[in-house]
Amino acid sequence: MDKVFKALADDTRRRLLDRLHEHNGQTLGELCGHIDMTRQSVTQHLAVLEAANLVSTVRRGREKLHYLNPVPLHEIQERWIEKFERPRLSALGAVKRQAEEAMTDKPTFVYVTYIRSTPEKVWDALTDADLTASYWGHSNVSDWRRGSRWEHVRTDGSGIADVVGTVVESEPPTRLVTTWVDPQKEGQEDTYSRVTFDITPHEDIVRLTVTHEDLWDEGALSDVSLGWPAVLSNLKSLLETGSPLPQEPWLVPGR
Repeated sequence: MDKVFKALADDTRRRLLDRLHEHNGQTLGELCGHIDMTRQSVTQHLAVLEAANLVSTVRRGREKLHYLNPVPLHEIQERWIEKFERPRLSALGAVKRQAEEAMTDKPTFVYVTYIRSTPEKVWDALTDADLTASYWGHSNVSDWRRGSRWEHVRTDGSGIADVVGTVVESEPPTRLVTTWVDPQKEGQEDTYSRVTFDITPHEDIVRLTVTHEDLWDEGALSDVSLGWPAVLSNLKSLLETGSPLPQEPWLVPGR
C-alpha cells in the first residue's frame, strides 16, 4: 500500500490515471500527447504506477497498451473512506466506473492480482474442477488441451453449464486462453468473448493477469467488472489461507 500512496502523491501520475480513466488502453504515445514532458519521463512515471499495481499493460502486436487497475483504489476506499462515508459511497460503483469502456480492437477488461503461491498452483486453481467449485461456485471442466471444449458447470448437481467454449491456447503453467459463450448462443456469430490468463512469477509471488475481451455491450461489461474481482479474491484467499471467502451470487461474465 505504501507504493500506492507514493505513486498517487505525484500530480503527473494522477493525471496519467485520469487519462486512463477517460480512455483506457492507451499507448505511450497517446499518453504523452496529454502530458507536457518527454517520453522518457512519462515512461518513468508509468513504471512507478505499474509497480504500485495501479496500471497494468498488455501487448498487442508492436504496441504496449496501458490500463487503469482499480483494485488498489478500491482497497483504499474500503479501508479509509467507505467506513466513514458509507451512505454516500459504493465500492461496487467505484469498480464499475473504472472498468474499461468497450472497444473493438482492444481488450475490454484487464485485471491484475498478486498471489503468494506458485504458477503451478495458480494454474491448478483455474483448471481443476474441484478447486474451481470450492471458490467459484462452478466447476471448470476440460482436458485443457488446445482445441478442446471446456464447460463452466454448476455445482448444484444439475450438470448445467452456464458457459461453454474452446481452449484456444494452453501452456501450463503460464498461459491459458479460452472462448466464452452462453450455451444457448453457441455457434452464433459475434456471441463469443475471450478470456486470457497470464501467470508469471513476480519475485516470491505470482502475478495473475486476466484479460477479458470481445464483450459486446454494457451489460456484459458490468457483469465482468463485478464478477472477476469477486472470483479472483476468492481464488487468492483459497491459495494463501486454504479457505475461500464466503461466496456471494454474481453474474457469469461475458456470456
